[in-house]
Amino acid sequence: MADTISNTGLNEVGSVLRDLEKYGQSPWLDFIQRSFTEDGSLSKLVEEDGLRGVTSNPAIFEKAIGHGTEYDPQIRKLLEGEGLSPGELYEHLAIDDIRSACAVLDPVFEKTKGLDGYVSLEVSPYLAFDAHGTITEARRLWKAVGRPNLMIKIPGTVEGTGAIREAIADGINVNVTLLFSLDAYKAVLEAYISGLEARVARGEEISRISSVASFFVSRIDAKIDAEIDRRVAAGDPEAEALKAIRGKVAIANAKMAYQYYLEVRNSPRWKALAEKGANPQRLLWASTGTKDKAYSDVLYVEELIGPETVNTIPPATFDAYRDHGKSRASLTENVDQARHVMAEAERLGLGLDAITAKLVKDGCAAFSVSFDTLLTAVATKREAVLGDRLLRVSADLPPDVRDDVAAAEKDWSHSGGLRRIWKKDPSVWTNGPEAGWLNWLTVVQDRLWHIEELEVLARDVRSRGFKDILLLGMGGSSLGPEVLAETFGQREGWPKLHVLDSTDPQQVTAFEKAIDPKNTLFIVASKSGGTLEPNILFAHFWQVAGQALGKKPGDSFIAITDPGSHMQKVAEENGFWRIFYGDPKIGGRYSVLSNFGLVPAAASGIDVRKLLTVTRLMVESCDGSAPPSANPGAVLGLILGHAAHCFNRDKVTILASEGIASLGAWLEQLIAESTGKKGLGLIPIDEEELGTPDAYGTDRVFVDLLLGDDVPDSRLGALRAAGAPVVTIRLADKAQIGQAFFLFEFATAVAGAVLGIDPFDQPDVEFSKLETRKLTSAYAETGSLPPETPFAKDGPLSFYADAKNTEASGNKGDAVSILKALFDRVKPGDYVGLLAYIRRDQQTRDWAQSVRMELRDALKVATAAEFGPRFLHSTGQAYKGGPDSGVFLQVTATDAADVPVPGHGFSFSVVKAAQARGDFEVLAARGRRALRVHIDGPLEDGLKALETAIHKALAGA
Repeated sequence: MADTISNTGLNEVGSVLRDLEKYGQSPWLDFIQRSFTEDGSLSKLVEEDGLRGVTSNPAIFEKAIGHGTEYDPQIRKLLEGEGLSPGELYEHLAIDDIRSACAVLDPVFEKTKGLDGYVSLEVSPYLAFDAHGTITEARRLWKAVGRPNLMIKIPGTVEGTGAIREAIADGINVNVTLLFSLDAYKAVLEAYISGLEARVARGEEISRISSVASFFVSRIDAKIDAEIDRRVAAGDPEAEALKAIRGKVAIANAKMAYQYYLEVRNSPRWKALAEKGANPQRLLWASTGTKDKAYSDVLYVEELIGPETVNTIPPATFDAYRDHGKSRASLTENVDQARHVMAEAERLGLGLDAITAKLVKDGCAAFSVSFDTLLTAVATKREAVLGDRLLRVSADLPPDVRDDVAAAEKDWSHSGGLRRIWKKDPSVWTNGPEAGWLNWLTVVQDRLWHIEELEVLARDVRSRGFKDILLLGMGGSSLGPEVLAETFGQREGWPKLHVLDSTDPQQVTAFEKAIDPKNTLFIVASKSGGTLEPNILFAHFWQVAGQALGKKPGDSFIAITDPGSHMQKVAEENGFWRIFYGDPKIGGRYSVLSNFGLVPAAASGIDVRKLLTVTRLMVESCDGSAPPSANPGAVLGLILGHAAHCFNRDKVTILASEGIASLGAWLEQLIAESTGKKGLGLIPIDEEELGTPDAYGTDRVFVDLLLGDDVPDSRLGALRAAGAPVVTIRLADKAQIGQAFFLFEFATAVAGAVLGIDPFDQPDVEFSKLETRKLTSAYAETGSLPPETPFAKDGPLSFYADAKNTEASGNKGDAVSILKALFDRVKPGDYVGLLAYIRRDQQTRDWAQSVRMELRDALKVATAAEFGPRFLHSTGQAYKGGPDSGVFLQVTATDAADVPVPGHGFSFSVVKAAQARGDFEVLAARGRRALRVHIDGPLEDGLKALETAIHKALAGA
């Protein structure tokens, strides 16, 4: 378009404009571009050649902004600050262009007393069927541009019509777009008039308000003529009558609209407004390019010239009209013939009403596609300018998965799924309670608004000289802080952050020995305050700290909890130093960027302002204004969701650079607890060493988390070649860990929508908690857990199961046979879960890793190595509520030493045993294939015996 304008001699252009103006038609230009305004070309058209207005649309801005480099300096400057979403960035660029054009056209505006001199800016096409959204955006854009000669473009839909009236009543100039039918035009003209009357009733000025009604022309003939041709070809008996009106309906339709305009113009109602200075709502002819080459290429310009109308001319039209266009007062010619054409169209049953209704819907859809293209171009520019300030997401997908994801991106674009997520619309998922759990979308900005309270905490912690911080929590309250502690390590001059999320008595003792209670800040993190583990850990360490300090240790304790919780009451009653509140509308696994993650981060010296500021760039990248194909969270979520839902690739296998390896455990909870329910879900596989392609089935998606310049594992190349999907996420540095948090939160929400589940509840976790409470209550009442009898015993190994799983073991008495029977139940596409309720340290982790790798290589299935009870608040949900593809070996042991829980009638060992038994009972109740093996005697000896038995079982002994 820019080339067409620049290659058209301005004198010749001017003659075109002046010819139209002679007949009372205001010529507007359907084009805007920064360079065209800045080099004086637009000004010359206005000053010398009579141009009287400018219109814009998403397609025009896409060509201006998305191609070339003239906007790049401003984009770089805008992104130097706090950052902007693609939608916000586009608006900054567009508003600057609109303001500049408004300045050029302001003399016309003043000279014509507000009749002409306008520049149009369109509300988001996504809002075409949203009355409230349209008027809200119209008001916002009107205020943001702040120019009296701005026109806000609003579509003439039923919903848009209501917004038009409100906008006019507010004093906003309106360009009504996408009008095809006379009835629609009558409705918007009524909206304009009633809006003016509302202002008059309030005693407000109306002489500086203007509106145009953009009546689309050629698209009607394209549809009508196609139907005529079809019927003629089929031998319709009315063939001659049909052919007689071919190519005439659109112009006749427009002339009828103009006749209605003249009728209203002469009505007493309008004259009363005109006496108060009202400007008429002029008809603006749009879509005047000829679609059928059998017609003149200037047909829809020549035949619609008349007074008090507007023609918005695209640059290409200048060439044709300059060459052979003929100007005359055509709009009022042959009006009776136009009525006859319309009557014939009605008589012949051409369905004009249905066609115009469909054209409105199609036009809105086309505008949305254009806006998507524009925002995709802006998002791409934004990403390029931000460079290493953003983590990078890339994917190598097999053709079938790639094509399916591409189709899904188009579907999500059409349905507005991402915008609906940001509007907290529960229909994205199950139309259930999801809207009440979505404040994680905005928590980053919220915490930045309140960053001072975290920075004050950090200064106070340091000034008090704490050497250690011990966080007591489970699941989302502990896994996020654990990632931050392990990723950033201990900061010089700051206390070391420890995270305890176990009821294993030896692990509790180990953490107690690792700290100096006199110089430790204890953080008790529990959203509800009713979770068993944080409460009993608090009871223990409250006693430990009190004994060390020789007084009540309240000023060494901080609580992080939701308002009104039991933990808040405990903290207040015990004089805690500080209480920080979570957001009740953020679930635990989505809470790492809330106070649950930020309070321990700030206390341990992590620069939380920087963390959040860096993270905000990813929040903006995942904004609803970023179309699915340019939205990293959406792309990742659609890959994971569709790989599982459509291709049975539901094992999300996580690989990670050493510096960010702890992210995998957090991802396990997020993915498993969010998606594993109703027999569906993604099964995260963390820390499983990469193998060769023959070690895997066809159920995997590999997610490779890389830090800095780390090189991907060379074995991934062979897996790609074998057709495995591989997603690579590269963090430029550790400060982008918050970006990874948000990226996966958003992706998980999208994947949940693909699966058709609520990604914010965890029903099966609650069942396990209930079973545990039953058992601990029984212990408190009787002094022992309910008795249980193994179905087999072999040396230090005792085997337990429900009746169904006992029967499946083959009634064997030796460990090898029992384990072999379990592993024989594993099928392709399954996974094996090793669930160890033992202390978690390097020695036991190495043992679990060794066993799980042998299982993987022998059975060719995915493996999970988990430690209880921490996995109960993590992958436990998917194991019980997700797909029935898990085969579980639960490992328990007699603890070498126990630790009593102060103020309770049980010990940590009892709690852990109750958790294991409750876990197994729920697995059994869900019909899972499961076996429990209990180790008596020294743990190391028992683990060695179990590993030997597993080895023999896999060897087929």
